[in-house]
Order: sequence, then C-alpha cells, then structure tokens
Amino acid sequence: MQNGIEKREVGKIEHVGRNDQFVKVDHVVKPEHVRVDQFVKPEHVKADEVVKRNQFTKVENFRRKRRCKSISAQSINEISDLENLDSIDGIYSPSGLGKTTSIVFSLKDQVGCLANALKIFQEHHINVVHIESRKSRRCDSMYDIYMDIETDNIRLEELIKRLKKEVNSISYNDLPIPPSPATASRITYLDAELQNIPWFPRKVSDLDKSANRVLMYGSELDADHPGFKDKVYRLRRKIFADIAFKYKYGEPIPRIDYTEEEVTTWGTVFTELMKLYPSHACREYLRNIPQLTEFCGYRKDNVPQLEDVSEFLKEKTGFQLRPVAGYLSSRDFLAGLAFRVFHCTQYIRHSSDPLYTPEPDCCHELLGHMPLLADPSFAQFSQELGLASLGASDEAVQKLSTLYFFTVEFGLCKQDGLMRVYGAGLLSSIGELKHALTDKSRKIPFEPVRTSKQECLITTYQDVYFYTESFEEAKDRMRQYACTIKRPFAVRYNPYTQTVDVLNNTRCIANAVSELRGDLCIVSDALRRLQQIEIEEEEELEAEREAEAPRTPRQIKSN
Repeated sequence: MQNGIEKREVGKIEHVGRNDQFVKVDHVVKPEHVRVDQFVKPEHVKADEVVKRNQFTKVENFRRKRRCKSISAQSINEISDLENLDSIDGIYSPSGLGKTTSIVFSLKDQVGCLANALKIFQEHHINVVHIESRKSRRCDSMYDIYMDIETDNIRLEELIKRLKKEVNSISYNDLPIPPSPATASRITYLDAELQNIPWFPRKVSDLDKSANRVLMYGSELDADHPGFKDKVYRLRRKIFADIAFKYKYGEPIPRIDYTEEEVTTWGTVFTELMKLYPSHACREYLRNIPQLTEFCGYRKDNVPQLEDVSEFLKEKTGFQLRPVAGYLSSRDFLAGLAFRVFHCTQYIRHSSDPLYTPEPDCCHELLGHMPLLADPSFAQFSQELGLASLGASDEAVQKLSTLYFFTVEFGLCKQDGLMRVYGAGLLSSIGELKHALTDKSRKIPFEPVRTSKQECLITTYQDVYFYTESFEEAKDRMRQYACTIKRPFAVRYNPYTQTVDVLNNTRCIANAVSELRGDLCIVSDALRRLQQIEIEEEEELEAEREAEAPRTPRQIKSN
C-alpha cells in the first residue's frame, strides 16, 4: 500500500481524489482485481477531464472537510466562498444519487484486505464516491481508509455490521463505532502498546538518522579531558567529527592521513598490548589478530584504516563499520549492532597519556573490538544483544547496555581450564588487562538478571568481572533473558535486504517459518549425505578388515 490516495471502485465510481483534485478514470476497477499497493496516478488521466471537474472538486472537498476532522480547515474567506458555492443548484455528487456519507476504517497492511472490505460494499449495492488511504497514526502496520459513500440508513447499518467483522476500527461521520467483541480487546491492547513503542530503525540506512546523536565529546571536550587545553588536538578532533557527521550509509569510509604524533601514540599502545595478548586473550582473539595484520595493516608504525577493516569484517561475519564522532546513547549504539553495524571512532587518544583515555578511541576500537567481531559466534552474540534492544523500554535498554558492558567490554571466559579475556575494554587497557586475571579481582559466573543490576565503573577498575564457559553459553543465557523483555512483537533480521522484520501477526510469522523450513531442508540434506558417506566408509573398512583377516584351515579347504 502506498502513501497518498488510492483509486478503488465498486459500481459507477469514476472519480478519485489526489492532491485535492478529482480525475477521470476510463475504466472500472472491480474489487477482485484490486491489490492494496495499487493506486491511480494523475498522469494516467486526461488533463481536460480535470478541468471539467474543478468546480465540483472545490465543493466536494469542502463538504468532505466538514465531515472529516483529519483534513485541515481552510481560511475563513475560502470557507465563506465555498458555503455560498455549495448552495448553488445543479452541483451534485458524480453519480447524481444525492448526499454522501463519510466513513473511515482501519486495515492491516496486507495484500487483499482492502479488496475484501470493498466486496462488502458491492454486496450491499453501496456506491463509493471517493476513497483515500493514509498511514495509520495509531499503528505503523495499519492504514486508515477514508470513503464517501451514497446509501440509505438501512443499508448503512447492515454495512457497518459486516465491516466490524473485517476491519480493526470504524468511524462514521467522525463518530467512532466500537469493534466486534471478538476483536475489541485485542485491538485495544495492541493500539495502546504500539503507541508507547520507541522509534527504532527498520533498515540499515535508517542508522543515518541516529548516528550523529553524539552524547559526549565528539568535537567538544570536557575540562578534565587530556586534550582540553591542546588547541591543535581539538582542531584535529573537529576534523574527525565532521567526517562522521557527513557520512551516509553505503559510502566508503574516508581514509585518514594520521600525523606522526598520532602514529607514535598508536604504536605505544599496540606494542604494550601485544606483549600481553598471548597469556591473557581468548583463543578467538588470537586466531584473528594475524589475519588483521596481513589484510588490514595492523602494525605499530601504521594505524589501520576503517574502510579496510570494514571490508575484512564483511567477508568474515557480515559486520561493517560506520564512523562516529563520539559516545552514542545506549539505544542508538545497540540498534546498530542489530544490523551488524559497529559505530567506530577514527580519532586517536591524546599523546600526553597514551595508556589512558576517558572515551573510546581508535586504539580501543581496533585492538579491542575488531578481532572478536571477526569471530562468527561472537558476532552473532553482539547482534542478538542489539536485536533485543529494538523497541524495548528505556529500562530494558539500560539493562541490556549493562549486559553489553560486562560481556562485550569486560567479559571473561574459561578456556582449557584457564581464565581468558574477551572484553574489548580489557583488551585495550594495559593496566586493567593485567589486573583482571589476578587473584585480586573478583570473578563470578555470568547470570543476565544479576549482571544487569551491577554498577558500571568508568574511571576505575571494575568491582567484579563476569565469566562464561564459552560464547555459546553466553548466547544461550542472553536469548533466555531477551525473552523476558516485554514487547508486543518480536524482531528478526533479514540479511538479504538488511532490514528488521517485525513479527506481530501470523502472516509475518508464517513467512519466517517458511524461510526457516528451507534452511532446515538444506541442513537435513547435508546431514543425510554425511551419514551416507559414513556408512559407505564403514562398509569399506569392514570389507578391508575381512580381506586382511587370516583364514582358517576350513576356509582354505573350502576354497
């Protein structure tokens, strides 16, 4: 269904309004031929027919505006003129059947819904003079249908009874009509719930709307920031901020010509951390660092370019990077993860203290996050955190942000009986990386409900660190926790279109199941083939064993 005005006819209707004009249609469209996404455009009709209807258009639009509150009022002078014009004899509705009545009802955005409703008008021999549609203000998944109809009171009463069984809400001459008892409670509940849902991106390009809502730093620095008094550094930060603010989805990330001072700062951090990784980092991290060195230029004398790293991640896990000027809100940052987009800074911390930064910088992002975003299991864990945040309440998002903090930023895991680090905040902080694996730090198992209540510390070491046996365990526990978040719908990421599907009706769920069924068929076929190969190999081994086995005298004699 398109925004704007649609042409839908049942009987003798030959007029449709669009942009306050009536246009002539040369053929009749029957309900059974109608799809919700069809409409008639003005350029498809003759211009002279529009001119012939100008006088009727003005009067009928005025009549409609008096009946429908959703249409804006005109100036006082125009209203006065139209009232006089309205009283002139000889101006009637197109069909000549007399005064029209307005009716508004809501439909789900599904193919066939409008056609089914129009059949009811046809069955009751009710003439539709005018029809419009618009996106519902109560629910994004519904459309409001406005109609001018010509009928008597008896047929109108029967029509409303039938419509109440097919549509979600009805208004007659601006008076709402209660829905049928079977659907009233469900509709009221959904409408109330959906009105309170915070906006969230539905496609990856929607991140353009939220990526620049920087909360802290960016081109502005607080007085306690190491670079606050450095005019050259602040000017440099403004350059990075401008790049991030101008960036749009789909563009290549601009390459940066880092200064000698910035490269030196990067090199200091890089060298010190590389000494600790073999004994502190998890195996997934250590597996990907050599590849980043080979394909993205991870060296102490070179700051990797975000575009190169983004292309590398796309091939590994489907993640991609997007430049950002500074801190984003928890909701905006997590929303990016839902689309496998990581908002990444390009600036380097101030050179006066290379081993400390009060904010995420390029050293933290590239050394802490990127190696693990190249791991499929960890990438999926990050995305599921993001998906759980879409449309969630502020309280739920805050808890998810805390879970992200104590896993993706400061998480530990057990490998080969030893505690190892996978949190990016630890893997980019020399002092706390050493501290986290000592006996002085407190470590407890990761439990989402308990972890979500833990205080996050920014300027000091954490009071407690949470660990899991594996990423798979962390994912399983996060999935269980996500199911407790109250939303009137579920969401599912579509990697083919890079969009988020909202699963709030049986049709959406059926489509998702259909796709999953196809994937399961592929997996089942692969398992069947593997089992067949194993059976054939076992039969070959058995035959070889029988051939090599020593024969008894009786077997020799029988031969």
